[in-house]
Amino acid sequence: MFFVSIDIGGKSTIPLDHIVSWIQSIPHYFKIYGLTLVTIGALFPFIKGIWNKDLTTTIFSLCKLFGIICVVMVVFNIGPGGLLAGDMLPFIFSKIVVPVTTIIPVGSVFLAFITGYGLMEFIGVFMRPIMMPIWKTPGRSAIDAVASFVGSYSIALLITNRVYTEGKYTDKEAAIIATGFSTVSAAFMIIVATTLGIMDYWLKYFWFTVIVTFLVTAITARIYPLSKKKDRYYNDAEGDIEQDVSGNRFKIAWDAAMDTCSNAPGLLENVAMNFKDGFSLAINVAPTLMGIGAIGLILANYTPLFDIIGYIFYPVTLLLRIPESLLAAKAVAVSIAEMLLPAVVVANSPLTTRFIIAIVSVSEILFFSASIPCMMATEIPLTMLDYIIIWIERVILSLIIAAPLVYLFV
Repeated sequence: MFFVSIDIGGKSTIPLDHIVSWIQSIPHYFKIYGLTLVTIGALFPFIKGIWNKDLTTTIFSLCKLFGIICVVMVVFNIGPGGLLAGDMLPFIFSKIVVPVTTIIPVGSVFLAFITGYGLMEFIGVFMRPIMMPIWKTPGRSAIDAVASFVGSYSIALLITNRVYTEGKYTDKEAAIIATGFSTVSAAFMIIVATTLGIMDYWLKYFWFTVIVTFLVTAITARIYPLSKKKDRYYNDAEGDIEQDVSGNRFKIAWDAAMDTCSNAPGLLENVAMNFKDGFSLAINVAPTLMGIGAIGLILANYTPLFDIIGYIFYPVTLLLRIPESLLAAKAVAVSIAEMLLPAVVVANSPLTTRFIIAIVSVSEILFFSASIPCMMATEIPLTMLDYIIIWIERVILSLIIAAPLVYLFV
């Protein structure tokens, strides 16, 4: 469901994506589901009286209300023409809000099979000698990493949050995994490559992006703020710690998996619990995706904000001798609003610039139109300042690693 692509009707993707596509083909599904979910999710903090518990919650609760305004504009086609252009509010609604909030509850049904019956424990025994020294995460996090590239960041975050709340990741491990592995899927990378006209180099682009993403994660796991996250488990509970093993790894892996499976809840109970959590996450994240995504695109298109932010990265792009250095700096700056925007900015630039930006737009991982709101809807202990610092670190490191690869091999 999550890892193997199959061809149906000329479209090759994972079965989960096929199911989501079938659901989205239901007449009026987008308008009814999207409008309902955004509205319920935006009003929920006010109904529960938790909208003003702290400054961050207050700001995001108000952004969720703005999300209602935005979704009404899209569904009923009313409002300023500039906001209703195809690459503005309708893009956020149809390409991010509805697909992401559909795949989360549907994916959560099948998530029970990944997290509940021993698969992660089995893989973890084999992968721990690789994952822990390089990325400082348990072996079982290898499943998260693969799920991101073949599925999506929403599925990977769903896995991460579930495993974290079950006491199998520490605060630090969950934060590293969420900000280091939860990137967009290979299917979305194809959209970036097509937009930038580099599909002729698809295999190089895919593997360079994988290499850069994982190298950057190995570095950010060792520097502030991730290095300072606590090695404690959710709610200070006693964690399920992976042990170093010696001897017959297959037998040890099998025994660990069987132990988890024997203590797991019944299948229907597990699926119901996962679906409930997934649907709650979808309700929470829908208005944030709509509101924050809209604000990000408005700032990117109608203010000089990202031109100014681009000067943070200009010395880096200049030193790396990236063609059209200032434009490249602006392109990576707008990646925090939406990861597809950098491709639009450098669409007519030289091949070297387009290739580097294509890699960085994926490896930076954090953007306000989708991944950051999804992370904020989880229990993973990350602050807004953490997101911004990690994003800056990932962009700079991605540029430094990607540029030599492109110069040498493209």
